[in-house]
Amino acid sequence: MASTQIRLATASPGTQGTTKETIAQLQHIAQRAAVKKADILLLPEAYLGGYPRGSDFGCKIGSRTAEGRDDYLRYFKSAVDLGDTVGDGAGAGEAWVKRQLSVDVVVTGDAQGPVNRGDGTREEIERIARETGVFIVVGLVEKAGGSLYCSVIYVCPKLGAIGKRRKVQPTGTERLIWAQGSPATLKAVSTTIRGVRINLAAAICWENYMPLLRQSLYAQNVNLYLAPTADNRDAWLSLMRTVALEGRCFVVSSNMCVRGDPTADSVATPNHKHGVVAPHSDHQKGATGRRNSFMTEDGFEIALPLSPTSPSASGKPRMVSQGRRRSVFDEDGNEIALPEGDLTASAVVEEEEGEARVKPDSPALVKAPAALPSNSFVSRGGSSIVSPFGDVIAGPQWEDEEGIIYADVDFDDCIRGRLDLDAAGSYSRNDSFKFSVAGLDLDPLPYY
Repeated sequence: MASTQIRLATASPGTQGTTKETIAQLQHIAQRAAVKKADILLLPEAYLGGYPRGSDFGCKIGSRTAEGRDDYLRYFKSAVDLGDTVGDGAGAGEAWVKRQLSVDVVVTGDAQGPVNRGDGTREEIERIARETGVFIVVGLVEKAGGSLYCSVIYVCPKLGAIGKRRKVQPTGTERLIWAQGSPATLKAVSTTIRGVRINLAAAICWENYMPLLRQSLYAQNVNLYLAPTADNRDAWLSLMRTVALEGRCFVVSSNMCVRGDPTADSVATPNHKHGVVAPHSDHQKGATGRRNSFMTEDGFEIALPLSPTSPSASGKPRMVSQGRRRSVFDEDGNEIALPEGDLTASAVVEEEEGEARVKPDSPALVKAPAALPSNSFVSRGGSSIVSPFGDVIAGPQWEDEEGIIYADVDFDDCIRGRLDLDAAGSYSRNDSFKFSVAGLDLDPLPYY
């Protein structure tokens, strides 16, 4: 039985210095994806607006600093305005999608007329999708009223924005700056490409560790599950494979690749702290790349030993290494090598949103360098595409902020996978377990 293949694409770009520059980069990526005949493109969490990795905004329990408030002001101004309302955390929903909200009126001399709500970001992404023919899903930091939301927008080349959702559970200290979105925004959307109906929805970063949230997407019969993230640990890929197997859906994940700044001092600038980086200098582009590796049949990544003559990205010989040392990142983004062997009980690792941290009083610490070397990464990326059977079919894309990865897929594989596992249907025992989500219709979308 013949099936039409759909080309999925994702990448690991970092946020640029301004929203205008980031949108220009987004357009360039979409244009390149269009040349390669990509149908759907996913870009990372908080790509527009920036992920504030390492920032504390001057906050401690019971106190705030004036400098921290100024940092928040700058971060708020860098967020995008899509012209939506606050509502109950869901915004205006379909009224926003269909442009039924009131608009401002601009008066110029004797003439006056309506203008678009928001700052024009929605219209720019819609234009890029329309001109490239690529269905774009992108993470962004959205401001509405006096609050910020970590959001994802779904943009169809023909219809424009057909949906938007807001992160329902910011993780850890993200809760300081991002408001909670409504679970009503977990609503899946549909598009049809070359006769293939695709039901898609996004779970943002550590929302993917919420089993009931995942179930809310499975229940809507999604066959494309999107996971924009800020988690750059090797373990993230295991979760994506679990989601694909569990939901019998294709999974696309996207995370920023951001290089460290070897010239930065101990006090990062607001842009550096927010993960908003300027274009790379020549010496940064020549940084040593990640070691070669390959994927086993079971999906495990095996690092290959390095030889004295193995060239680096800059063309210089590498040092001999028989295995990569385990390491973590401290609060300032410095990579800390750990002693050989497993972590002991005294070397406790604390993890949050893709960062691993070792307690400062741990005797297992090895002193970190004062500044990041040019081959270090604030975030290593790791974007990937996984099949409904848990196979990694593209990526993981480590330490590559410029490339795009693709996979040609047959969405009938999602139905083939339902033969023996349907997490929201025949396998769910709906006669015994009852599941509902406030404000969200869980009736399954059709496949055809």
